[in-house]
Amino acid sequence: MENVLEIIAWYKNNFRDLPWRNTKDPYKIWLSEIILQQTQVVQGLGYYERFVSQYPDIQSLASADQESVLKLWQGLGYYSRARNLHKTAQIIVNQYDGKFPDQYQAVLKLPGIGPYTAAAIMSFAFDQAYPCLDGNVYRVLSRLYGIESPIDDNKSRPEFMAILEAWVQGQQPSLFNNAIMEFGAMLCKPDAPKCAECPVSFNCKALKMNAVQNFPVKAKTIKKRQRFFNYFLIQQNGQIAIRKRQEKDIWQHLYELPLVESKQLMSANVVRKEVDNILFNRLNKIEYLSEAKQVLTHQTIHAQFWTVEADDQINFKASDVIWVPITQIQNYPVSVLIEKFLVCL
Repeated sequence: MENVLEIIAWYKNNFRDLPWRNTKDPYKIWLSEIILQQTQVVQGLGYYERFVSQYPDIQSLASADQESVLKLWQGLGYYSRARNLHKTAQIIVNQYDGKFPDQYQAVLKLPGIGPYTAAAIMSFAFDQAYPCLDGNVYRVLSRLYGIESPIDDNKSRPEFMAILEAWVQGQQPSLFNNAIMEFGAMLCKPDAPKCAECPVSFNCKALKMNAVQNFPVKAKTIKKRQRFFNYFLIQQNGQIAIRKRQEKDIWQHLYELPLVESKQLMSANVVRKEVDNILFNRLNKIEYLSEAKQVLTHQTIHAQFWTVEADDQINFKASDVIWVPITQIQNYPVSVLIEKFLVCL
C-alpha cells in the first residue's frame, strides 16, 4: 500500500493538465482513450480537440458519414479504431438512447473496446473500481516487483491484475488509474527511466538487480512482412483516378491510386505488363515518378509511383475506380503514404 500512496502523491504534484482529465463525460473519455491507443499524447491531443469540435457529442458522431470520420482521423493510423468509433456511436444512439452504458460488461461488448478501455471508462466516467492495465502499468509493476512473466502472453495478465485489484481498494478509482499510468509515462519510462526521481525506487526489485532495462519481459518478436505496392497516377480532363480499399487489410475504406501489388519492386518493363491487367487501353507512356516507404507495426510498405498515359479515353477493367477532380482530392480520406505523394502534385 505504501507504493500506491507514494505514486498518487507524486501524481498530484506532477500530472499533465489534459482536457479529458477535466470531464466526467463518458463520450469524451471514450474518445480520448480510442485516440490514444498506439498514439502519443502530444500527437493525440490535436486530434481529440478537432473531434470534440466537429462532433461535440455522441449523437453528432453517430450521424456523421464514415468517410468524414476517416478523413478527420487521417494521419493517426490504425484506421479500424475510427471505423469502430463510428460504429459504437451508432450502437449507443440506437440501442442505449444515446446514453453511454455504465456497466462494465455492456461496455466491453461494444466494437473496439477491450478490457483496458472499458476499465478506463468505468473508472474515469463512473468512479467504479476497475483498474487499468496498459503498457505503462505493465512496465511499472514488472520493474517494481521484478516480474519475469512475459507481458505479451495473456496468461500473465491475471498476475498483474491481482496486484492492481489489491492496490485500487480504498482508493479513488479515477485518481488511482491516472496516477499509475502517468507515473509510467513520465517517470518509469521505457528508455532512460528517471530512477533518481522515483519515490518508490527503494522498493524496486529491478533497480536493486541493476536490471531496469530488462523489464518488462516480452516473449515474442515481431517479424515484419515486406510488401511492394505499385501505384499508378492516371489523369485526364482535370480528373484523377482513385479507388476505395474494400479488402480486410490495412487502410480499409480509405482511398488510393489504382494499385498492383507485387512480390518485389518492379522495373518499368514489368510494370507495363501489369498495367494491362487494370486498363483496357493501349498505353502511350508509363514513367517512374518516385518511391516511398511506410513502416507499420506488422509490415513495411515499399511503394513505387508511376504515371500512365494512353492515346484515348482511359477505361478500367475494375468497376471500383472512380474519377475525381484534382481540386477535390483533398476531401477524400487517404493513407499518409498517399497523402505525402499527392501534396507533391
